Amino acid sequence: MPRINIFGQHLNFQKHSLLIAESFQLIKNMEIENLAQQWEILLDKLEQVLGKKPADLNAVLFLIGVQELGKGHQFFTKEQKQDLMHIAICKVLSYSGIYELEGTDQDGWPHWKLIQPLPFVNVIEQEKLLKAQVIEYFEREVFV
Repeated sequence: MPRINIFGQHLNFQKHSLLIAESFQLIKNMEIENLAQQWEILLDKLEQVLGKKPADLNAVLFLIGVQELGKGHQFFTKEQKQDLMHIAICKVLSYSGIYELEGTDQDGWPHWKLIQPLPFVNVIEQEKLLKAQVIEYFEREVFV
């Protein structure tokens, strides 16, 4: 059975929903230059807000994770940083119906439920999908 690796998380799948298929088709049809341009615009906006430009997708995912946790700036262990990136991935992929928020634990950390596994895509397509969904996150949640 095919598997996909999203930042170390292996997911099995058998079929995918129309919403996910449409999301992947949108990403595949998106011109690479257009996505790169939108990504750079986002990084520039973040630099204006933060005073420093995020280095890469992982840095932006970390920021989203901290935002979604809602506890502000604090020290995080290496494991907590990985958890924050997982929170971010789940949040941005929730726009495509892949994850759904189950709730929070006693410490206030959100927990997500996998609703529909991703169809198999290569690492480049994973990154394109995540960047497109991150851009959507900031359009919906932050820069409204």
